[in-house]
Formats: sequence, C-alpha cells, structure tokens
Amino acid sequence: MKQSSAAPRRSEVLAALSLAIDLGLGQPMEHMLRSCLLAVRIAGAAGVDAAGQGRIYYANQLAWIGCHADSFELAALFTDDIAFRADYYNRDQHGVPMYAGMFSHAGAGLPPLPRVANWTRFAATGSAAVRTMIASHCISAGVLASNVGLDGGVAGLLAHTFERWDGKGLPKGIAGPDIPLEMRIMHLADTAEVFLRQKGVAGAVAMVRARRGSQFDPALAGLFIDQAQALTAGLLDVDCWQAALDLAPTDAPLSGSQLDTVLRAIGDFADLKSPYTAGHSRAVAALAAAAGEEHGLTADDVKELRRAGWVHDLGRLGVSNQVWDKKEPLSQADLERIHMHPYLGERILSRVPGLKGEAALTGLHHERLDGSGYPRGIGGMELGIKQRILAAADSYQASLEPRPHRPALPPVDAAARLRQEVSAGRISREAADAVLTAAGQQPHRRPAPPAGLTLREVEILGMLCRGMPPAEIAASLFLARKTVRNHVEHIYTKIGATNRVGATLFAVRNGLLEHGTRPN
Repeated sequence: MKQSSAAPRRSEVLAALSLAIDLGLGQPMEHMLRSCLLAVRIAGAAGVDAAGQGRIYYANQLAWIGCHADSFELAALFTDDIAFRADYYNRDQHGVPMYAGMFSHAGAGLPPLPRVANWTRFAATGSAAVRTMIASHCISAGVLASNVGLDGGVAGLLAHTFERWDGKGLPKGIAGPDIPLEMRIMHLADTAEVFLRQKGVAGAVAMVRARRGSQFDPALAGLFIDQAQALTAGLLDVDCWQAALDLAPTDAPLSGSQLDTVLRAIGDFADLKSPYTAGHSRAVAALAAAAGEEHGLTADDVKELRRAGWVHDLGRLGVSNQVWDKKEPLSQADLERIHMHPYLGERILSRVPGLKGEAALTGLHHERLDGSGYPRGIGGMELGIKQRILAAADSYQASLEPRPHRPALPPVDAAARLRQEVSAGRISREAADAVLTAAGQQPHRRPAPPAGLTLREVEILGMLCRGMPPAEIAASLFLARKTVRNHVEHIYTKIGATNRVGATLFAVRNGLLEHGTRPN
C-alpha cells in the first residue's frame, strides 16, 4: 500500500482522536468537532480573542481525553462505562438527578440480588469512588494532552472539565469566574450540542435555561439563549470535519519524529482503556517493525508497520469495558461488538490523508489467511505481507499479556501458540517466522540477500528459476497476479537480468535457489 505523500497536520490527527473520544462517550462521531464549532462561535460572540479561541478549539475537542483511562473503574461501578457516559449529558450532574442516574446504572443488567448488592456497595463507597475517578481523569487529561503536543495552557484547562459555575462540581469545587472562561464556554457547547442534535434548537435552549447559573455561567447561558438561532445555524448540516479543520489554528505538517510522538501517545491512550492492555500497542509496534526488517521490507514499509502498530487498537474505545474486562465466556453480542473495533479504528484514521496506509493496516489486523478473522472475513491474497506481519505480531504479543479469562503466557508458550495458528492456516508462516525471530524465539535468518532483494523477491526468484509461471506463483503464495508481475519486474531490474536464464545464473552464483522451489 502506498503512503500518502502529504504529512498530517497536528490538527488533523487530533481531530481524528476526537472521533475516538466520541465513541467512548457513547456519542456519534463528530460530536466533539461539532461542539468545537459551536464553542468557537460562542467565544466569538463573547469577544474572546484569537489566542483564547485557539485554546478553546483544542480543549473542546480533547476535554474528555482522560475519561477513557478510568473505564475499568467506571465499569466496575456502573457496568457499562459507555452507556453511563452517554447518559451523563441528559442529567444536571448535581444532587438528586445525579445520584438517580448513578443508581440507575449501578449493576445495570445484573439479576436482582447482585444488582441490590451493587446498589448497597455504591451507596456506601460510590461517592468517594466517583470523586477519586474525576480527580484521576483531570490529571490524566492534562498528561495525555501534553503527550500529543498541546501546550500547557490547553492541558491546564482540562483540570476544570467537571467543575460547575455554582461550585458544586468536582474535583475541587471551583466556582464562578475562577473557572477559566475557555472551559466555561466548553461546558456550555459540549452539552448544548447533544441537545441540539437530539431535540433541536428549542430543546437546547430549554436545557441551557434550566441549568443557567448552576452548571453554566449565567452570562454565557444568556448569550446562547438570546442568539441560539445564529449560533447553531447550519451546525447539523455542515461537514464538521472540514469545517473544524478550516478553523484550526495555523499548524505546519508534522515532521516524521513529531508524528511518531503523537501516534505513540495515541497508542498509549488507547491501551489505557483496560489495565490488561497497558503497553500493548508500543510492544506490537516494536515487534512488527523488527519483524518487517527481518523479512526484508523497505524502510518506508517498516515505518508504516511501526506507526500502524501504535494506533491499531484505537477502535477499542468504541467497545465497553463491560465486554473487554469480562471473565466469563463472551456472548454472541459481545463478540459482534469486539469484531467492530478494527473497522472503527480504520474509519477514524482514514480521515487523515497522511495516514491512509496505517488506517488500512489497522482495519485488517484481526483478519486471518483462512478467512476466519474479522471484521471483513477476508484472507489469502487479499492480505499483503504487512497485514500478515501486523496480525502475527499482535497475536504473539497478546499471548504474552494477561487477559480477564487467562494469565499471561511465557514466551515459549506464546511462540507455540502462534505456530499452532500457522499450522491451522490462520497466520502466515513467513510472518510468524519473522515475528518469532524478532522476538528471539527462533534463530535469525541468513544475512540479507544480494542486490537489495527482499526475502519475498528471493522466494519468487527461486520459483521463476524452477520454471513456475507468474500465475502459478501467485496462486502458491496467495498473491495477486499483478503483485507477482511487479515483483518479477523489480527482481530483473535489481539483478540486471532480462530473462529467466540470466535470473537463474544470478541465483546460482549467489546460492539462492534453495529459497524458492516448486512446491511438491
């Protein structure tokens, strides 16, 4: 797959991250982008200068970035962390409405007796647990925002995500104008967008009027009520992605190292969804890249594999921890939700032009050669070597990590498990060999082939020398015929041959024939 020549801008990558945050909030994608547009409009009407609008722009998109880090704890209290967050917007989060909402989610879906036990436990300890989680969220949000390259001014704003104008918010009960103006605007825009989308302008105005002076700054609420039609005009019809990018503070394309830093931070963020996956994406990225080098891929392909490894699990944010952290056997409904996460990750990343290659790899990292993978159920020649390596690296690394239903496997057992997948026809042998060699679970291969040939090209060269036509090579290796023809052209160019005889002489001189033979 060919990488886009256009390096992504930070605003594009962070806009994509906001789509992932939307999923974890139980909101449709582009909720945060649309509320960002609304926030900037409110800021303009309130006379906020360009610098303040820039802080609002990013703070509004990423205000909830820390909440996913507490999904494990939230699910322990309220069963389904995503359903709880989705309902959060519908209630004024104070007093009776707040506690009624919490009790309605505590133990949701459980049989009567366990649910009563959850209610009892929540009544005794829930308030303190929620306060602790919110404090943790605010700390995590600032750290994660800094890690993706936002300045301290934006990261500092996120500490006030759960505060309220009336001082009854969390974690510190900061009130009134002590809450930064940018965050007061974000509070208003974030919730108003949900009501605008669900109940129209009148519904949004009614909600803001009801929460004026309690959750929201009364002056900002009054401004919204008075100018609601103008402030919300076209918001439900506009292309939010493009409109948000058009409003982005000026930012240059990210350099290679800058992009690596942001993508690595996004992978860390996705892994925080569950304690069972901490560090998973970094490990997969390192292993996939090393396996790509072992296999003889080009430097660009290795870089793409590494970057895809960092972000391959971004779609996990769209699945509740009620599923990810379940110790019991998964239901069919659970499996269907899990099977969607590669697609969600691909859909998010594909919005960034400079990440098309990484997006495509992300969407296929759970596919299998025999078509038994997900979400598309494709296999064989539809999966290139990079997809196969990423799938093998992810499978091996996951075996090394604990999961709710099993302990972590030692490396030797994880290697045996990967080889079983090869024997079953699900994982590519060449990809598994590269991964296990990179992981130190089998000896390194011979030195790099001559003339800049890749190991795949050496394999095809051997088959050509043994008289296999390109169509037969394609069928044998589960590759498209066009792909094989391209390989043959590259081989001839690299070794300076023009026909099979010249290619054979080159292979004989360099001892390459044992690598590519006609199968029995």
